[in-house]
Amino acid sequence: MPTAKVQWERQLLADLDRALHALARTTGLEGRVVQIEPQKGKDCGADAVIDIKAEGKKHRYVVEVKRNVDRLAMLGQVKAQLDRFDKPGLLFARHITPAIANECRKLNIPFLDTAGNAYLKGPGLHIFITGEKPPEPKAMGARGGGTPAALRVVFALLCNRKLLNAPYRDIVDAAGVALGAIGWVFFDLKDRGYIAGGKKKRDRRLVEPAHLFEEWVTNYPIKLRPKLNPRRFTAENANWWQDKPLHNLGAFWGGEVAADRLTRYLKPATCTIYIKPDFAQNALRQLVTQNRLRADPAGNIEILDAFWNLPDDPAHRDVVPPILAYADLVATLAPRNLETAKLLREQLIDHALRQT
Repeated sequence: MPTAKVQWERQLLADLDRALHALARTTGLEGRVVQIEPQKGKDCGADAVIDIKAEGKKHRYVVEVKRNVDRLAMLGQVKAQLDRFDKPGLLFARHITPAIANECRKLNIPFLDTAGNAYLKGPGLHIFITGEKPPEPKAMGARGGGTPAALRVVFALLCNRKLLNAPYRDIVDAAGVALGAIGWVFFDLKDRGYIAGGKKKRDRRLVEPAHLFEEWVTNYPIKLRPKLNPRRFTAENANWWQDKPLHNLGAFWGGEVAADRLTRYLKPATCTIYIKPDFAQNALRQLVTQNRLRADPAGNIEILDAFWNLPDDPAHRDVVPPILAYADLVATLAPRNLETAKLLREQLIDHALRQT
């Protein structure tokens, strides 16, 4: 029986072929699949590579696959992923709605779907097709999204690789999930090719942690973040956050302030704070009274529950792990935040992901 990875590759090849036939129908352009999941060279890390021929010229794209793109927040992560490649990148999904298509064009994200909708731009090439109806739903090659519990566990594993071979109780403490969830998450990760080993004691290891990180960043704002009891406030003093320590409150800076602390590249316009649930009542009271915060559904200060219990970084004790700061940034879709997220990944995240 083919492995889950082989099945995924076969399905992706079939889906891309279907999309290229639809593109020929709507535009007359010819295309072909060059490679599925290149393992070497500058395209390593892409889901696929395709060629599209227009006016006698071949345009090559590296492809990022998403099963469904039904929220604008997903596009920030897609753009961040595609910007890492030297060649032009392309988003591929089963169906791209007109609203998502227009946002892709604004963000300069080429796309292609199985209905024949497309946005392609290059020398001698400018295509924008939208409004084509999707085909009947079929299995779409995609990596699983995961439940909120799975996202908590994966976050802990990405931040602390030692947890892969730790007792389940340690993972429960780090991720804040039920003991019964751990086995299911490990089974899913192994089934999808993200974990190898496990037959011998302490020999589990992450496979393609960068892909797992990208999957987590895509799903976090959709499946986990809304469940973190988000609350919004406004402050009388716009600069209240400067030099404001949070660690003694059991809280951490996320988003733009975390990026400022970690890179010194971004001037924050919004504030994101994560508070450990056990400290929430006291911390929130002190933050509100000491800084004159008032509840405001449209405020630029967001306070959420922290969902991890990991060792602090001694150099940045009141800042969330870089992976979470990155996810907060790309979910905003703001160009200045995407630029800072790219810098944050290059400086602090990529090296950690490559470690065994």
